[in-house]
Amino acid sequence: MDEFIPVTSVTSGIGEMVTPDIYCYSVQIVNICFVGDPKQTNGWALVDTGMPRSADKIIHAAEEHFGAGTRPEAIILTHGHFDHVGAVVELTETWKVPVYAHELEMPYLTGQSDYPPADPSVDSGLVAKMSPFFPRHSIDLGSRVQKLPMDGSIPEMPGWRWIHTPGHTPGHVSLFRDADGILIAGDAITTTEQESLYKVITQKQELHGPPAYFTTDWQASFESVKRLAALKPSAMVSGHGVPMSGESLIQGLEALVENFERTEIPKEGRYVK
Repeated sequence: MDEFIPVTSVTSGIGEMVTPDIYCYSVQIVNICFVGDPKQTNGWALVDTGMPRSADKIIHAAEEHFGAGTRPEAIILTHGHFDHVGAVVELTETWKVPVYAHELEMPYLTGQSDYPPADPSVDSGLVAKMSPFFPRHSIDLGSRVQKLPMDGSIPEMPGWRWIHTPGHTPGHVSLFRDADGILIAGDAITTTEQESLYKVITQKQELHGPPAYFTTDWQASFESVKRLAALKPSAMVSGHGVPMSGESLIQGLEALVENFERTEIPKEGRYVK
């Protein structure tokens, strides 16, 4: 995937330590996560792979964080949209590591199916209006991608479990660590209004559901948000927006659930029933 999308936020290229073993790194307008403690030598995992043409930046950021020549034990994908798999082909060719995703996401990761068209009518924001031009074609990772284990465990991420959070895509997953309540939400929940170009660039913090222009099942999305909010996470890294934690996160998630049908589900659109 080599399409360059000329949109960049103020946080691009900046990393944030969420915990001693979770490093959130911004690639243009999307977040990836390095999961592993750089002070230990028991390996690490990469969650999502950012925008197209970002492989070199990701490798550089990983080596700055973990040391020269480092590579993850595995790559975990929350889903297969272009801004989450943009560098996965190049990274797997360089690192020679396995990729894991939900079985319902496999058609989009093995060249079998393209994602449904974007819906620019869901919002008046400029990013929503630009969305028909975003890549939606599948990629083909072949045997490099494997299904996540059915028992909910995550390879090379001990102590974590994956949660099926469909709606944005059929096989979207979020990752949760019960020991300390850390949630990697992917695009099931965002912490900025992803439809607004101004808010994407400035990374204005506000809790929302998934990016509306690519979300195809709103009832499933609502159920996924309720499922994640019920976990009462201590901290959350989303695919878009800055990480959140503490009481503001808990209260924000409660308000998101309470108001979801009114504020998040578009009044009309291609996928609104």
